[in-house]
Amino acid sequence: MKLLKKIAALFLHLVPLVVMAQTQTTAPTPAPDIETMQLLNNVLDWLFSILLIVAAIFIIIAGYYFVTAQGDKDTTKKARDFVLYALIGVLVAFAAKGLVRLIGYITGTPVQIPDSTQQYYLPPTTGI
Repeated sequence: MKLLKKIAALFLHLVPLVVMAQTQTTAPTPAPDIETMQLLNNVLDWLFSILLIVAAIFIIIAGYYFVTAQGDKDTTKKARDFVLYALIGVLVAFAAKGLVRLIGYITGTPVQIPDSTQQYYLPPTTGI
């Protein structure tokens, strides 16, 4: 039994060395060429979508609290707070999207709109 355990332990220690010793037959694929602003915009779009879903859920919960409050001031206040916090979250999300566009405008880096091949950015204006 001890010999079997030693052989199993030796086998488990040597398998990674054998696997790692294999050569790579194909060239590694390079990382996609994506600009920082585009990456930031993509991440922000995902977070924005998630935030809108969460805000809708909070508003539905607030509606449930309003319906079941039956005149209870504490429950009504709780429902109003849910709606207020959901709206504040949506406003912050819109501000974040606007901030990314503003940074892209200031730095002159175009931010590509998803599902589009056109790049939208305002060119710098020369004095009026």
